[in-house]
Amino acid sequence: MARKSWHLDRRTFLHGAGVALALPVLECMAADGRPAERPKRFFAGYFPYGIVDRAPDSEAAQWNWFPTGSGRDFGFNKSLAPLEPLRSELTILGGLSHPKGRNMGGHDTADTWLTGAELKEGHLENTVSVDQIAAMRYGDRTRYPSLVLSSDGGVGEPTRSSTLSFSRTGQPVPAENKPKQVFNRFFGVDPRSLEAQRQSLDSSRSMLDLVMEHSASVRGRLGSHDRVKLDEYLESVRQIERRVEKSQQWLEVPKPRVHATGLHLEADDTTPGELIKTMYDLIYLAFRTDSTRIATYQVGNMNGATSIAGKFPQLLGLADNMHSLAHGARKNDAGAEPLGRWDLFLTEQLAYFIERLRQTPEGDGTLLDSTLVLYGSSNCQTHVNLNYPLLLAGGSDMGLAHGSFRKFGAEVPLANLYVTLLDRLGAPVDSFADSTGALDEILA
Repeated sequence: MARKSWHLDRRTFLHGAGVALALPVLECMAADGRPAERPKRFFAGYFPYGIVDRAPDSEAAQWNWFPTGSGRDFGFNKSLAPLEPLRSELTILGGLSHPKGRNMGGHDTADTWLTGAELKEGHLENTVSVDQIAAMRYGDRTRYPSLVLSSDGGVGEPTRSSTLSFSRTGQPVPAENKPKQVFNRFFGVDPRSLEAQRQSLDSSRSMLDLVMEHSASVRGRLGSHDRVKLDEYLESVRQIERRVEKSQQWLEVPKPRVHATGLHLEADDTTPGELIKTMYDLIYLAFRTDSTRIATYQVGNMNGATSIAGKFPQLLGLADNMHSLAHGARKNDAGAEPLGRWDLFLTEQLAYFIERLRQTPEGDGTLLDSTLVLYGSSNCQTHVNLNYPLLLAGGSDMGLAHGSFRKFGAEVPLANLYVTLLDRLGAPVDSFADSTGALDEILA
């Protein structure tokens, strides 16, 4: 039987990209040799513009993202076919969305996918994202509180964000998009002596202190609009300050030694296949070495005019950019296949990542058992902010039950899922955004 592109054997993973040569002592390795509680991890991955969602009796329905059937009696269509070998490790969720986002513009909801906030014209203040709440819980236990990635990089524009992550004050956390820089930051060896590195960090901290002091002295002389702008700037400074402080704390702890064989560290927006795969490899390595426990990756932002990721489908041989593919699939059946093939490509990359986690032993289980993987979009079709396509994988050690396609009514807000995931991660909250309770249906 012919092998499918997503069928990867165990040897592929044992000899896969970036195998760690020397790992740090993880919390799951107790000093007395007995198993300890394994680290809890969270990953959120996002793709823009929605999916194929044609009528069931249409020929184009074979490319629908959502499966046929329901409960445990479901079947993948072509778009999610690579996930069949992982069926028992995941759950497809239908019907969920953010109520506050349902009437927002069709391009506005990537900003709020992990926050549940409402961004109104003239009032674009976001709130904290789920991943950053988890990072606040575990960030002091790892070298890096979180890993924030996107294909576009930076923060983008309000309602056209290039990052999924937002700080406790709702400010966007800049995303990295250059694999080599990420690899060097997490695993590279600084050629400078420890004393030179310490002096550099002390100098940086002194400069940041001066910036904060000067800003405090001028704030009282500014108008209300300028104060808002200054506060946004100061939040960015505080993020840098926290990173410097973190680097000082970990200065004398050696980074895990990881080789780059098989990693496409030079990948960029001209090589989408290599770029997306390498982003997943970097997240995998960051989790495996316990360099961080929280990660996000945005495949593309919702700014069709300037997104460097928008052209990825064309570079892969499809007819249009992401935005045009999504419009075509919503317009008629003929447009379904091109978008379906793009969805299929993205699913292959996701399946590769989940399989790497599943093939990696940890304690008496696997890396996937202690990792929550959330993947999806904030559109079911272009500009339709309902019925988000969502997939949840992993976390069996955290009490999740998989192997189903679960459908929910419009009265159930997506924030209920986030309340449940935060509880499973050990970072419980009384409520999140417009939550009305927990989503117990996903639990064992």
